[in-house]
Amino acid sequence: MDGRVSRKRAGLFDWLWRLCVLVLLWLLGVAAWIIWVGDRDQAAPADAIIVLGAAAYDAKPSPVFEERIRHGLDLYRQGYAPKLIFTGGFGGTGARFSESQVARRYALKQEIPATDILIENRSRTTRQNLVEAKRLMDAHGMRRAILVSDPLHMARALRLSRELGIDALASSTPSTRFRSFHTSWRFLAQEIYFFHRDLFAGAT
Repeated sequence: MDGRVSRKRAGLFDWLWRLCVLVLLWLLGVAAWIIWVGDRDQAAPADAIIVLGAAAYDAKPSPVFEERIRHGLDLYRQGYAPKLIFTGGFGGTGARFSESQVARRYALKQEIPATDILIENRSRTTRQNLVEAKRLMDAHGMRRAILVSDPLHMARALRLSRELGIDALASSTPSTRFRSFHTSWRFLAQEIYFFHRDLFAGAT
């Protein structure tokens, strides 16, 4: 009797061990895919450059957002697209400027023509950023866009863009502010979570 119980326990532990290994390999594969997508630069001629929103402090972009804005401006100056679309609504109650307004002010100070800048002030999430960007694109007869965000955010942004019918190309910030192991790992873990949440729940 004890022998049969021991064998059952050993079989259960063996099954659990194999399951843990498979789960770990799966998570490593998802992480590698997220990193691989973020490392590719697909910048090519497009109708617009969409800069995804990030935190802003009153009239000043956060370091993360500033890197995204700067990269979007670099792509614009290189002639990849004639229009910039800045996304991001108001970060909290009492905020004087939306994220997109902060980005627009930044671009204007860099002598970007106001006529080449489009903004929206409603969005609070990545999906909403892209829904509002798509609305602006449709209103101006645009089809293809270059997405600008941080490397580890790009896989999710591309997937959402394609779900929404945006012909999207990826161009991650080459100088991301998520440099330390701690911040990079936290961002990657967050994106792995969102990958599985979207995969199984179909939500964003």
